[in-house]
Amino acid sequence: MSLLLNLRPIFSERILMSLENAPLREMSDTIRFLAIDMIQRANSGHPGMPMGLADIASVFGFHFRHNPKNPKWLNRDRLVFSGGHGSALIYSLLHLWGYPLSLDDLKDFRRLDSKTPGHPERVHTEGVEVTTGPLGQGFANAVGFALAAKRAEALLGKEIIDHKVWCFCGDGDIMEGVSYEAASFAGHNALDNLIVIYDSNDITIDGDLSLCFSENVSERFRSQGWHTIAIDGHDFAQIDEALGNAKTQTKPVIIIAKTKIAKGAASMEGSAKTHGAPLGENEVSASKAKARWSEEPFYIPQNALIWFRTALEKGELSEREWNDRVARSDKKPALEKLLNPDFDAIEYPVFDEKPIATRETNSRILNAIAASLTGFIGGSADLAGSNKTELKGLGVAPQGANIRFGIREHAMSAITNAIALYGLFIPFDSTFFVFSDYQKPAIRTAALMNLKRFFVWTHDSIGVGEDGATHQPIEHLSAYRALPNLYVFRPADGYENIVAWKTVLKLDAPSAFVLSRQNLPALDRSQAKGDAAKGGYQLSASDKAKITLIASGSEVQLAIEAAKRLRDERIGVNVVSVPCFDLFAEQDDEYIEAIIDPRTVAIAIEAASANEWFRFAEAIVAMESFGASASADLLFERFGFDADRIAGLAKSLLA
Repeated sequence: MSLLLNLRPIFSERILMSLENAPLREMSDTIRFLAIDMIQRANSGHPGMPMGLADIASVFGFHFRHNPKNPKWLNRDRLVFSGGHGSALIYSLLHLWGYPLSLDDLKDFRRLDSKTPGHPERVHTEGVEVTTGPLGQGFANAVGFALAAKRAEALLGKEIIDHKVWCFCGDGDIMEGVSYEAASFAGHNALDNLIVIYDSNDITIDGDLSLCFSENVSERFRSQGWHTIAIDGHDFAQIDEALGNAKTQTKPVIIIAKTKIAKGAASMEGSAKTHGAPLGENEVSASKAKARWSEEPFYIPQNALIWFRTALEKGELSEREWNDRVARSDKKPALEKLLNPDFDAIEYPVFDEKPIATRETNSRILNAIAASLTGFIGGSADLAGSNKTELKGLGVAPQGANIRFGIREHAMSAITNAIALYGLFIPFDSTFFVFSDYQKPAIRTAALMNLKRFFVWTHDSIGVGEDGATHQPIEHLSAYRALPNLYVFRPADGYENIVAWKTVLKLDAPSAFVLSRQNLPALDRSQAKGDAAKGGYQLSASDKAKITLIASGSEVQLAIEAAKRLRDERIGVNVVSVPCFDLFAEQDDEYIEAIIDPRTVAIAIEAASANEWFRFAEAIVAMESFGASASADLLFERFGFDADRIAGLAKSLLA
């Protein structure tokens, strides 16, 4: 008889309830001391949280549905550790459950190129669902996983999607504003597949939590539409009952578990000093002696390991049963379509010669993609009408494809990151470009994780006009171009917008679209040279050119007008459009020099700070201050974006 079958009666009789039960106590101490040993060996890390959560983690394993042999199984429960600093806990569990993370990997904790970096990174470690570290991000990611699961359930039915989403978080996550935004969204959307376990240990780095935080967390979450449960986080019976109860609720659930940081430490239990520094050899030794634990580093009792490794057989059985359900389901073709999107099936719109804002061309493209790809999903931070992101006729998520994020930009983007990670969806989110400041932490983690997801940012420059300096982005283009692994597109017309989408759908990286509010003319490409898909191309050229004018977005037309003035004076000019600075910078020297002739004087024109253009240009026409409140035409003139001025600058450089 299998080990699993032997253990099933034990689980059903729930003898796990006893605090003195040997397997659970031994399992908890196994987690606790593995984490301590990892941190001590690295001489770096955060022991307090793993030690404090070890009792909950040992019981949690019996409620968590997963398959360590296939970490990508679609219907697995998702597990997010929002407090990524407690990574020693995550790695200990992954090893003990049987994921491809060896004991040697644990010993390499925080070492260069190891599978166990200081904070969990999805690209390094199988079993880590999402890169976390910046507090609060993981909480919002968990909400995103829950929303994605609800959307998947709406498309495929409960017979295919019926898993839970779990999130471990701490006091820091609860204090960060993004967790408030995300919790509000989850409660409003009644995401009853979401269960948050709050490690409430009343300690921060600076000391007691009361120094900076005094709100009633239970009442806060109840007001946001959550079911709340309060437990002693070291009482196995309460933990088991709370986890079981949480899975039956019709609202998102937060389990507020009162714990002691560094539980089990000989003399430092409850001390803020254990948050972010190793305990020290003497304290480790004394703590092991107190627990009657082996002094051997990385010791794992065989009895405890057997119990942890039941996850392997249970996981394989769960996935096998699921595979049988899928095989019998009439939704199997729909699942296959979601898993294997056909980008070649997209019928892109055709744009005529009439001037049109790129936010409008982008709207038509979004709807063309959504018409072909069932997994295309997204929304705006209460600006769908201005961002032009409504997917027409496709309903509201989770039943439909339009997500109503509300005015929650930070949570919006962290939620969207998790939707991209879920395995079935290609998501986007949107706001005004200037408000991308609120999204920045999630933009950065999207780039770290190589996510195929899209940021749609409209109202791209001083062209916003009368709303004034508070709504006119200046430094933003430069900031996002400086971010590794993010591709920022600023198309000049509908053609470039389509090329951009065709390009990004093939990239395994996040991309952003920076789009105009004002109408822009369609460009003449009768003399074009190069490929817009490479980030930059030549629109027009002159024999014996002496000047190259480089621009993106709305300033491309300005470059064309300035070139005409120079040509009228018999000065040869090349005009280059660079819809994606990042892609263009990745091209080889031969291509770049074919587009920007090194024998010419290059001038870059962009209504932004634009200092990065000195990589390709001798001079720039750019913003050197904030904008102002006036019509777009007046602002472009006021700040020097004028064809005559640019032509004059070119002539002065030649002189």
